[in-house]
Amino acid sequence: MKHTLSGRISSGPSFLLRTELLDPQFAYEAEHLLPYYVKIERTLVAEYARMRLISPEQTRELDGLLAGATREVITGQQQANMSDIAFALERHVEAGLSAPVPTWHLDRSRNDLQACAQLMFGRGRLIGAAESLLEFQEAARQLAEATTDLPMPGYTHHQAAQIITPGFYLAALSEHVQHTLRRLLATYDGFDACPLGAGAMSGQELPWDRDRMASLLGFRRAQPNALMSVASRGWALEITAEFGVFGVALSRFATDLLAWGSSEYGFIDLPDELSGISSAMPQKKNFPILERIRGRSAHLSSFHIDVTLGQRNTPYSNTVEVSKEAGAHVYEAFEALRSTLRLFTEVLRHLTFRADRMAEVCEREFLGGFALANSLTLAEEVPWRRAQVIAGRYIVAAVAAGRKPADGDPELLRAAAEAEGHVLRDPARTLGDAFDVGRALRRMKSSGSAHPDAVGAALRAQRDEHERLVREWAARAATARATGEDGNGHASAP
Repeated sequence: MKHTLSGRISSGPSFLLRTELLDPQFAYEAEHLLPYYVKIERTLVAEYARMRLISPEQTRELDGLLAGATREVITGQQQANMSDIAFALERHVEAGLSAPVPTWHLDRSRNDLQACAQLMFGRGRLIGAAESLLEFQEAARQLAEATTDLPMPGYTHHQAAQIITPGFYLAALSEHVQHTLRRLLATYDGFDACPLGAGAMSGQELPWDRDRMASLLGFRRAQPNALMSVASRGWALEITAEFGVFGVALSRFATDLLAWGSSEYGFIDLPDELSGISSAMPQKKNFPILERIRGRSAHLSSFHIDVTLGQRNTPYSNTVEVSKEAGAHVYEAFEALRSTLRLFTEVLRHLTFRADRMAEVCEREFLGGFALANSLTLAEEVPWRRAQVIAGRYIVAAVAAGRKPADGDPELLRAAAEAEGHVLRDPARTLGDAFDVGRALRRMKSSGSAHPDAVGAALRAQRDEHERLVREWAARAATARATGEDGNGHASAP
């Protein structure tokens, strides 16, 4: 008798369905999900044995056949199994049995099997993403530590505003990465719940030990609701959402580096091997890697939108639309993050700041206007808003007189104050070192400021948090490795 997979339909998929839908899906799952499917099937065999539905001899034979279900073996049987990886595994095992095992695959559904394999894949890849983020954050922090005393102009509204340092700026990047790592850790723990044992949607009739299966597969717990187990792909939404949010931040940091690397600024440089040239203008040294980083970060948002729209307005149950189409580009989302971070990490490891160009701008611009307004209020008791007006008048007068910021002129300050109806007691003392580039950083007193000591304290706290996050993610990775996932977030071969 011909062995069929269903009595409901009389023929297999058409050529069109195979080439457009089933074969590409099969190839993807054989490449990325097969080891998870095998691990799940072996866990289910252990459960059949616990429930005494199969004998010890049958258990060993089934487990051995599953262990031999390599990609090459399964792919060779693709056409006979409706290009479905679950059916392919089933056929592979049945073909190798010395005698039929009637109770194998009893009380089973592909729905929770598939949901579990996809979730294990997402879990493993998220661990790999965290490792890339930790490496990137470490590169940002190390460069920050090396540049905490190097004055540079900080910009607001695209105008030079106050003196900061590369270390202060990069500490913000490092802090942002740690924030993302904490959010992803919470996301990981939130979806670390095993769907296996949910069946098609409402549970199963046999007394499956779902907690035991969850433990064998490296999950912290079983997903408590059967419907949520098979209907939800919230983990893909949450991961890609975090990637998208982080990608927005990366684009903003990359935008600053692109500006700072332009000929108008000239604040940064990269070695020749990370640079590009113009085909027509030999004087140019371009930094296309920064353009690539910024452009590639946009994909992170687009992949989240893809997952969102794929799930939106679908029934809350297991559907191919959600389980397959909505997740069609999740792999690419992980790859886009990995590639973007790899490029950006390399940039940070080789980036140099040009102290002369940055100092030139700091000394050219009147970046001490804020400090002067503070001094007018504190030393001369000028109301704050009026102090802002006087400081602005002084800067306009100094520029008109051809003065540099360092060439303070108390008489110009006196005149600016008198124009606003204030007589200064000691304009020279009030003017003081408001426009001194070297003093600008040390003048800051609040925590989290650009003062080198404050930046150093922030970086030390980040180092401690980095070590904590390394331990937290290493603990998740250790569990994943114990269940057949390698340290890069990929499933290992069975």
